[in-house]
Amino acid sequence: MRSRFRSDRRLTLRMTVTLFLLGLLYVGFVAALIVLLKSWLLVVVLVGAVFVAQFWFSDRIALFAMRGRVVERAEYPELHAVVDRLCAIADMPKPVVAVSGMDMPNAFATGRDPDHAVVCVTTGLLRRLEPAELEGVLAHELSHVAHKDVAVITVASFLGVVAGLVVRFAFYSQLFGGGRRDQNTAVVLATVIGVSAAVYAISFLLIRALSRYRELAADRAAALLTGRPSALAAALTKVSGDIARIPTKDLRTAQAFNAFYFTPATGKEPGVERFFSTHPSLEQRLEQLGRISAELGEAAVPGTGGAGAGGAGKAG
Repeated sequence: MRSRFRSDRRLTLRMTVTLFLLGLLYVGFVAALIVLLKSWLLVVVLVGAVFVAQFWFSDRIALFAMRGRVVERAEYPELHAVVDRLCAIADMPKPVVAVSGMDMPNAFATGRDPDHAVVCVTTGLLRRLEPAELEGVLAHELSHVAHKDVAVITVASFLGVVAGLVVRFAFYSQLFGGGRRDQNTAVVLATVIGVSAAVYAISFLLIRALSRYRELAADRAAALLTGRPSALAAALTKVSGDIARIPTKDLRTAQAFNAFYFTPATGKEPGVERFFSTHPSLEQRLEQLGRISAELGEAAVPGTGGAGAGGAGKAG
């Protein structure tokens, strides 16, 4: 089923190019491992097992890590009502709705396709946002589901996961078995570590670049679907400011899933590290929403030099 979220050709192109480059990297990586380890069966089993686990169980893994649980309509009727309305407008299947008990205000979507998707919000987000702001955040997450970029990021990132596992396996094998190995084996293990580390670094940069653009694309799609970019901008400003006040130690567990969040759990705006970030800066996101707001003839977006935002209110 094709949703009514506006298609984004630039997002599709960038996803295609990134996956093509990652595919080339993947083929070279597997070929190198087969040559070095001299066992294609071992490589295939390793890569296949990680891929299946990450692709088919990504929703369960994310919910478990973020202490999220599936909630029924009777428990969170207003949340379900917003998701129902947005899915009806977008003409897309309704995902499973979940809530995490974390105070960190955030949301994420995960799942291999629109028919097996989960949208999860934290109680911290529900407590802080006004209804129009929450609608904007949920539209952003549903856009990820509709454009299938949740699955794309999951598939794309698994190569880095495999490379990281190979590095650890080779390192510990060398560390604990070094005394019993000959020089040739040591050279092979060192080469495996080097190749895996290089693959991890390249895939890391490619995925981060794609992730930043997909966040801008989701903001754009959500703003156009709801017709209220100012409410989404208000939610971004409020959530980013509140996360910055949360102790860093409380954000560390959440940071592993930054690529899937509405806004990263970093607690600060990135400096030089913006090039390695999963999300564009708050300034970039607000500027884009300001342009969309002007196109729609809406009140100015907060943070872009205009008056206030419609739909934004004080934190709950």
